[in-house]
Amino acid sequence: MIEVVNLCKHYGDKKAVNNVSFKAEDGEVLGFLGPNGAGKSTTMNILTGYISSTSGKALIDGIDILENPVKAKQKIGYLPEIPPLYVDMTVKEYLYFIYDLKKCKLPKISHLQDICSLVKIDNVYNRLIKNLSKGYRQRVGLAQALVGNPKVLILDEPTVGLDPKQIIEIRTLIRKLGKNHTVILSSHILSEVQAVCDKIVVINEGRVVANDTEENLSHKLTGDNKFICKIDGNKDNVMRMIQSIDGVDKVYCDAEHKNNVCDYRIEAEEGSDIRYELFKKIAENGWYMLELRSSEMSLEDIFLKLTMGEKIPALAADEEVEE
Repeated sequence: MIEVVNLCKHYGDKKAVNNVSFKAEDGEVLGFLGPNGAGKSTTMNILTGYISSTSGKALIDGIDILENPVKAKQKIGYLPEIPPLYVDMTVKEYLYFIYDLKKCKLPKISHLQDICSLVKIDNVYNRLIKNLSKGYRQRVGLAQALVGNPKVLILDEPTVGLDPKQIIEIRTLIRKLGKNHTVILSSHILSEVQAVCDKIVVINEGRVVANDTEENLSHKLTGDNKFICKIDGNKDNVMRMIQSIDGVDKVYCDAEHKNNVCDYRIEAEEGSDIRYELFKKIAENGWYMLELRSSEMSLEDIFLKLTMGEKIPALAADEEVEE
């Protein structure tokens, strides 16, 4: 549904976007992350047709946004970080204005009523926008993006300034919208991206440095050879037992609890799966395994690792698309 191919945007010698490529499929919610100045906003502005690219392509449902901007924009609903509201209008007047501006062909009254019901602004339909709270203004902004039932939704910081209850409601709505729309969600709130997105694209210094699911990114960055376990058994004996397992590189005792229960961090050699032997030896010694999990990174850890200068070529999705 959305395809970005070798996209570049230069401002003189400055490369704001440098050979960026990624895809967002039908019915997918894609999280678009990057630190300030990374090129995230520039990319989104190109996708919405607000600015043109220096080179490369941005395709909306197969339509090049640069070559056929009117047709491509008909398929896009855009919510910028600051919703484009006319505060002296009522919600009804504003949505009627947007409906006419977009030359929407759907039945006006029923279509707008459905949108208002979806984003829960029915009860403020006849109120002036300037008298609405931040949360309701954000909902009105989302409503205008949905006018015309576009296939693609591009949402820039959709929950900024909202209270926790409103954030949960908007997240739930985005997940619901993701079933019938392709959604690109830009946010600095990593927990939000983690909660609603199917896939994550991370951009840094104008280039894509990661393009995958959170789970796969965590696995690739952490590796499959680090484990955290909690074992009920004599600490010294447990340490010796773990060190005796083929494939174990290092073992640390991170915490000691009551009744011989300790937390252990195990680093195994690459390609080694020590879990079977670990379980076997624990059982043979009459000890108990209370917890075992891989030492995976959080989305915050992933983001910091990718944007703090550490190069990880295997995750650079812009190398996967060739023109």
